[in-house]
Amino acid sequence: MLNLVLFGPPGAGKGTQSQKLIDKYQLVHISTGDLFRAHIKNQTSLGQQVSKLIADGELVPDSITIAMLEEEVDKNPDAKGFIFDGFPRTVPQAEELDKFLKDKGAKIDGVIALDVDQDELTRRIAERHKISGRPDDDAEKLKKRIDEYFTKTIHVLPYYESQGKLVKVNGIGEIEVIFSSLCEVIDSY
Repeated sequence: MLNLVLFGPPGAGKGTQSQKLIDKYQLVHISTGDLFRAHIKNQTSLGQQVSKLIADGELVPDSITIAMLEEEVDKNPDAKGFIFDGFPRTVPQAEELDKFLKDKGAKIDGVIALDVDQDELTRRIAERHKISGRPDDDAEKLKKRIDEYFTKTIHVLPYYESQGKLVKVNGIGEIEVIFSSLCEVIDSY
C-alpha cells in the first residue's frame, strides 16, 4: 500500500496533480475540500456546519475533518493506497492520521510539498475563480486562506521532515514537468 500526502498552499496544483497521480498509480484520492463540498452540496448537518466555516475562510475543526477522513478510508478497504490532499493541516491532524493508519497496519510513505510562491498562487486562484466561481476563491477569502497556510499549516512540514518523509517539488512550470518530478519522487519509495 502506498500512502502519500500532497502538500501545498491553495492554488499550488494539488488537485490537478492528484488526478494525474491517481490515474498512474491507481490510488484513491481523499481531498478534504472535496469531502467538505460534497457534504455541503448534499446539505448534510455536517455540511451546513462546514459551509459557514469555509465561507468565512476558516479551517474546519480537527474532530470533524478526521471523522470524515476515516470514514472515507474505511469505504475503500481494497485500495492500493491513498493520496491525502489538503490534509493534514495541523500537527495534531498529522499525529491522528499516523495513529489511524498505524491501527490499520499502514503508514504515510511520503509527503510531497508543491513549492509555489504567493504571487503565483494569487494569479492561479484568480483564474480558477473566474472559471469555477468557488466561493472560497474570492480575493478576501483567498488572502485569509493563504495567510492561514503560511502561518499555521506550513508547520506540519517539519513534523514529516523529522521522519525523513518530506520532499519538496517545484510547483511552478508546465503541468507535465511537475508531474514527472512527482513521479520520480514516488517511484523512489
